[in-house]
Amino acid sequence: MNRQSLRPRPDWRARMEALGFDFHTIPTQEDPSGLYWDESACWVFSEQEIDLLDDAATELHRLCLAAAGRIVDERLYPLLNIPDFAVPAIEASWQRHKAGKEFSLYGRFDLAYGGPGHGDGSPKLLEYNADTPTGLYEASVAQWAWLEEVFPEGDQFNSIHEGLVEQWRALAGGGGTLHLTCAMPHAEDEGTLRYLQDTAIEAGLATKSIALSDIGWTVEEDDRDRRGFFTDLEEQEIHSLFKLTPWEWMVADEFGGKLLDLSRRDALRVVEPAWKMLLSNKGLLAVLWEMYPGHPNLVEAHFDRSRFAPGTRVAAKPLLGREGAGISIATLGEGGRAERVEMQVAGPYGAEGYVYQAWSPVASARAPDAAGRMADHHAVIGAWMVGNTCRGIGIREDSTAVTRDTSRFVPHRFE
Repeated sequence: MNRQSLRPRPDWRARMEALGFDFHTIPTQEDPSGLYWDESACWVFSEQEIDLLDDAATELHRLCLAAAGRIVDERLYPLLNIPDFAVPAIEASWQRHKAGKEFSLYGRFDLAYGGPGHGDGSPKLLEYNADTPTGLYEASVAQWAWLEEVFPEGDQFNSIHEGLVEQWRALAGGGGTLHLTCAMPHAEDEGTLRYLQDTAIEAGLATKSIALSDIGWTVEEDDRDRRGFFTDLEEQEIHSLFKLTPWEWMVADEFGGKLLDLSRRDALRVVEPAWKMLLSNKGLLAVLWEMYPGHPNLVEAHFDRSRFAPGTRVAAKPLLGREGAGISIATLGEGGRAERVEMQVAGPYGAEGYVYQAWSPVASARAPDAAGRMADHHAVIGAWMVGNTCRGIGIREDSTAVTRDTSRFVPHRFE
């Protein structure tokens, strides 16, 4: 695995926009240029390394399902700060999953990996984005189009699009309309939603896109029954809903209880399903380590910092944090005290509690950035699970040790 500097295509913006990739540039206060898609470099893998990443993701998927089962069986919800009122929906959803009757589309493992000679050479789980992972269009469509033009004889670990279409077909036979929603306006989420809608249409589903704030609640009454349900702007009942909004945000809404109740009774199919709340919570990392201590694809993690040996470099991660917000990195002293704090990312998360994970270095290189300035490039590999299969990878880079919402997407290829 190595980072190769490249000359970007002079018209790359126009080419990406022609694909429908209109969020390739997202200006922020920190970076007014807003470069998100970065083809001034690519990461190059060997075929053996790709096989290793594929096997690691498949193994981690197996471990995570076992951990979800343990959380349910032993009712470990307080460790993850999952509210009591969400538990019935989670447990009903999990039972349907075990019976093969609950639909799940995708998830993304974030992995630390640097190739042979980097640590013990095994990909390590940093976290699992199991509910609302983004970076999908970039990994599936944008980097494949880049490969075809820049390295037409090259190859890439990427059958994400085909996997999504195949997975959606499990829903297509049931008829009805799939509604897809996210909070709007939001360029990245809306772009991801459009892409997922396209893959569902290709699979044969009838679809409708709707802003989260436009979803209504309707109650029907007759002499025998009183029934409530969610509706779209045309007053059509929503039976299947793909949401690009985290479960914890939705259940905190005034209508969250109604969503949980419909899900519990299987009166509304939600994608991702309610049991994914168990895997999208970073407390999963500590549960996994307790179940499989020393596993080559895991990193030591605990709910209590004092469990680490003094001198350990540790990342404190909010249970429900997103895009690196709220993460801090410190070296611990006796009793788990943070003696040397080297980085603290601001953010609104943390009141829900933390999990602590030993620091695992990611692939890094010092090289010119897109503006030609020397910079550090730290790369996290996102391994995309579609159904039960790993379908490809996407890579995010940051100049710091934490991948954030300002991190860049860099394509990859393998030889």
